[in-house]
Amino acid sequence: MAIEHFIPEMWADATLLPMNDATVYGAVVNREYQTKIINAGDTVNINSFAKPTISSYTKNGAISAPQTLVSSQVQLLINQQDYFNFEIDDIDKAQQVPKIMMDAMGEAGDGFAQEMDEYIASLHAGVAAANIVGLGNDTTAVVPTKSDIYLYFTQAAMLLDEANVPMTNRWVVIPPWMKKLLTDSGEFTRATSLGDTVVTNGLIGSVAGFKVYVSNNVDNTAGAKYKVMFGYPGAITLAEQINKLEAYRPEGSFSDAIKGLHVYGAKLVRDTGIAVMTASKS
Repeated sequence: MAIEHFIPEMWADATLLPMNDATVYGAVVNREYQTKIINAGDTVNINSFAKPTISSYTKNGAISAPQTLVSSQVQLLINQQDYFNFEIDDIDKAQQVPKIMMDAMGEAGDGFAQEMDEYIASLHAGVAAANIVGLGNDTTAVVPTKSDIYLYFTQAAMLLDEANVPMTNRWVVIPPWMKKLLTDSGEFTRATSLGDTVVTNGLIGSVAGFKVYVSNNVDNTAGAKYKVMFGYPGAITLAEQINKLEAYRPEGSFSDAIKGLHVYGAKLVRDTGIAVMTASKS
């Protein structure tokens, strides 16, 4: 890449495409407010209304005056910022342009995705207390086996059912070690009819009404007490944007450099919209 030929939109795509493929948690949450952010520090106001009252109707009878719906507002703060800043020496660039720069941008996009996923995964801390019943806790983690792992999934499904969480588009994100337990359990439906092919964003199949995703970013304590989240898209809202992408010639070297800034925010807007299993390998 020559600095004078830098086209931000093209290089943004080189970052975003790998990023979109790498994110797991970012693929299962609500992104409705994505276009409403510009910079770090922005606030997105998320409005919701109480459910209308349902009343019985009698033919030829009068109905009540219209109900005034009560609204509530939750604020999503864009308070997370990550950046990259790298350079390619002119000597290296002359031999490998533009592949080396494209590859580096792809790696940067993957890095952004991992940081964002780790942040979303940490939101399990806000779950309603009722939504961990039977699924372990910080004191005593469950130790699932291939014989009983399905029961934990059905327990999570029951907790979400009792919280009136929609049954459509439910998801769960599991660590890689749990994948084998599921596939050996006999209750697992693979993502494709071709076998173990993993499709976009780590989706591997379904079980107990949940689409199952695999990620190394499941929050855990020193490789134990993994916080496995079960949920649906409306439980967590995410907004993110690469809002700065600049090419420049650093002083003191003969090189082209690119720096980029990724801003985002995520919020658990419905604490009963997820269930959390605290699980250990042994």
